[in-house]
Amino acid sequence: MLILGIDTSTNVGSIGVYSDKKGLLGEITVNINKTHSENIMVMVDNLLNLLEIDIKDIEKIAVSIGPGSFTGIRIGVAVAKGLAFANNCKIVGVNELDIIAGNSTNNDCEICSIIDARKERGYYCSFRYENETLKQLEEYQVGELREYLETRKNKKTLYLGDGAIKYRSLIEEIVGKDNCIFTNNSLNLPRAGVLCEISKDREDNIYTMEPIYLSKSQAEREKEK
Repeated sequence: MLILGIDTSTNVGSIGVYSDKKGLLGEITVNINKTHSENIMVMVDNLLNLLEIDIKDIEKIAVSIGPGSFTGIRIGVAVAKGLAFANNCKIVGVNELDIIAGNSTNNDCEICSIIDARKERGYYCSFRYENETLKQLEEYQVGELREYLETRKNKKTLYLGDGAIKYRSLIEEIVGKDNCIFTNNSLNLPRAGVLCEISKDREDNIYTMEPIYLSKSQAEREKEK
C-alpha cells in the first residue's frame, strides 16, 4: 500500500510517500515563510514525479488535522479530502502533536510535544512508548506554558516541537535542567514520513473527519470582543 502524507498545520510544510513494504520512499519538507496554498500541490506533484508514481497508485491519504495554524490546517485537510475523493482512496487524520512525538523512539522517559502559540502559550500533550507503541498520556491541550510546566517538575521528559526550541530556557527554569531533555533542532520539525507511518493501520470517514483547532481563531476572538 502506498500512503501520501500531507502536513501543513504549522509553518513547516511536509509531503511524503510511504510504502508498507519498503518504508519511506520520499519526502519534501520545507520550513520557509510562505503560504502553504502557494506550494502544497507543487510539492505533491514534484515528489510524485521524482518517485515516478501516479497519483492513482496512492491508496491512502494521511493528513495532519491540527492543532496549529488555522489557515494551514484548512489547506491541508481540503487538499487531502479533494485528492482522496477524486481518487477514491482511503483517508486518515492525525493530530500534529502525535506526529511531532513520533520523531522520537525514546523508551526511557515521557515525550512532550509543544507547538508554539505565541506569548508563552502553546499546544501540548505528553506521550510514552509502551511495547514500541506511542501512547497518549493526557488530553490535547492549549494554554499557558508556565502553568503546564509546573505540573511536570518531577517527570523526566524529552521536549519536542517548535515550542521546545523557542521556550527551552523557560522549560529549564521551571522543570529543572535535570528533568528535561532536548534534541537536534531538525528532529523538532513535523515530518510527513512520520505521519504516514503512524497512519498505516488507521482510517477515517472522509465526510466526518474534521480539523482539531483547540483554540479559537483570531477572527472569532475579535468577534467576541
